[in-house]
Amino acid sequence: MEKTELIEKINSALAEEFEVEESIIKPEAPIKETLQLDSLSLVDLVALIENNFGVKIKGTEVSQIQTFGALYDFVYDRMAK
Repeated sequence: MEKTELIEKINSALAEEFEVEESIIKPEAPIKETLQLDSLSLVDLVALIENNFGVKIKGTEVSQIQTFGALYDFVYDRMAK
């Protein structure tokens, strides 16, 4: 899958799950603030990525993924392996 296609799918899934406009999801935007995530909804985000893209995210890795760009890179790199 091309990275641009992956980004579109991630954005679409996040917008639907967290009921936000896709237009606010930008690579440099902070995930938690943009989606207004608390610790419980952060678990939902991890589950969404794991279920839709077949990528496992460890707890230690979640804290390192601060922006949507970092999330795209993480998922893309894991899918390439």
